[in-house]
Amino acid sequence: MMKKALLMALALVAFLPALVQGQEQNQAQVLTQTDEQQDQMDQERRYTRYGVMFYNLENLFDTINNNGEYDKEFSPAGARQWNGTKYWQKEHNMAYAISQMEVKGSPADGPVIVGVSEIENITVLQDLVRQPEIKDRHYQIVHHDSPDRRGVDVAFLYNPRFFRVLNVTTQNIGKYLPDYPNFRTRDQLTVTGLLAGEKVSLMINHWPSRLGGEEQSSYLREAAGRMARETIDSLLRDDPNQGIIFMGDLNDDPQNKSCSEALGAKKEIKDCTEPGSCYNPWWNILNKGIGTLGYKGNWNLFDQIIFTNYFLKHYDSKDKPTLTFSRAEVLNRKFLRSSEGDRQGYPLRTFSSGIFLNGYSDHFPTMIYLVKEVK
Repeated sequence: MMKKALLMALALVAFLPALVQGQEQNQAQVLTQTDEQQDQMDQERRYTRYGVMFYNLENLFDTINNNGEYDKEFSPAGARQWNGTKYWQKEHNMAYAISQMEVKGSPADGPVIVGVSEIENITVLQDLVRQPEIKDRHYQIVHHDSPDRRGVDVAFLYNPRFFRVLNVTTQNIGKYLPDYPNFRTRDQLTVTGLLAGEKVSLMINHWPSRLGGEEQSSYLREAAGRMARETIDSLLRDDPNQGIIFMGDLNDDPQNKSCSEALGAKKEIKDCTEPGSCYNPWWNILNKGIGTLGYKGNWNLFDQIIFTNYFLKHYDSKDKPTLTFSRAEVLNRKFLRSSEGDRQGYPLRTFSSGIFLNGYSDHFPTMIYLVKEVK
């Protein structure tokens, strides 16, 4: 059973080199092919596109130390000397990045949903959506304070013109780790609403890290995967006719047990035949050498958006009477990439080795595109 909760914290506001080059070439080839197919389809039928985006904002923290030693790092007295100048530059950079993610053929300016992770509180999001680059989108916020020791949360930004919130719940991993009662991490946030007139539930996650080693910590992410799968099943028992979109920084790749077994996300569309089965488009994208974060010449794709086969019913048909998956993209835009040093082509992060780089995030954002026929 999902833990029921009242609508909480709703705020309406006004508002490498060679390896990397290979990745860019693969990315360009993949997107050119899918765009050509989409453009040909658009010439025959009229469709509206909607973008659903996920972005790890890499420690979007305010400057106030309200969590003792865990928060000291992001304060003026901490090692990063995190002051107002750096904070507002970070806010500007994040807003600019979101503003640049165009969704061709959409009635909205950019994505209608933006799931975010590694944010400290609702205040930093209120500051974000007020930034000049995106304030005209009038993004609203769904946020939940998690029990994470560092104070890191997940949240949703949504365009109220295209999405209306019906219900918000949270799920805690503790049930799935009975032998570790003191383990604290981010809760799962689930928002049910109407997207383009259709009932859709969105789940935002930030799974436990690989601290201590990938294999040694896998059980934590597998528990998170079981929690997510149970949430999906519970949502579908409540209403089997809804679509479900699951997203987050999973700290695992699509082929890892947490995603492929515990959550049960499939690599191929043809295998998503059972009711409520989930498709993971990032599996094949990672196999092409395209990722969202890199380390020592290797790419990972932790930032995933997975969804139920509700969005695949009309995938092979010219008729798209309901929201239908079109394609998935790693948004590795040039301005988001480091242009020099041993991290050339990797995400241009905020800090590196303690030095303020005035970058964006150590993760690239991701986006799926949904289409629906205009009647």
